[in-house]
Amino acid sequence: SERRRYIPLGFMSPDIIASNLVLLVPGAKLYHFGVLSSAMHMAWVRQVAGRLESRYRYSAKLVYNNFPWPESVTPAKRRAVEQVTQKVLDVRAACPEASLADLYDPLSMPTDLVKAHAALDRAVDRCYRAHPFTSERQRVEFLFALYEKLTTPLIAASGTASKL
Repeated sequence: SERRRYIPLGFMSPDIIASNLVLLVPGAKLYHFGVLSSAMHMAWVRQVAGRLESRYRYSAKLVYNNFPWPESVTPAKRRAVEQVTQKVLDVRAACPEASLADLYDPLSMPTDLVKAHAALDRAVDRCYRAHPFTSERQRVEFLFALYEKLTTPLIAASGTASKL
């Protein structure tokens, strides 16, 4: 999993029963799927997720619950993410013989899927700021600054800031 640029996600039908080794986001829409399938989210994963050997160990408590989602996303930007997310899903559906592991293998990821994810990354990036990110480091610095902005009022309100 550490070789993949993206964690392969999928939509599950309501009749699927998942074990405790699977993370589900009930009621997730295309927008949520898109943000979680983006380079922005992967930058967060690479910084905060645990590891099992060298593979990512995605945790709802550590990774998902603390992920700083974009603030004040306009309806137009949300629609843009949804449209390119659907394109990612359409490209994947055009390869019914391939598993998600096959599709997201960095050595054999279909060119159309690479392009669809690049478009998704640009759309998600625009939800965070107007000018593009040019590196993983920029994404990480931005996300941690946003995380600090979002959590500082919580720390002050709880009175734990003076105890730190």
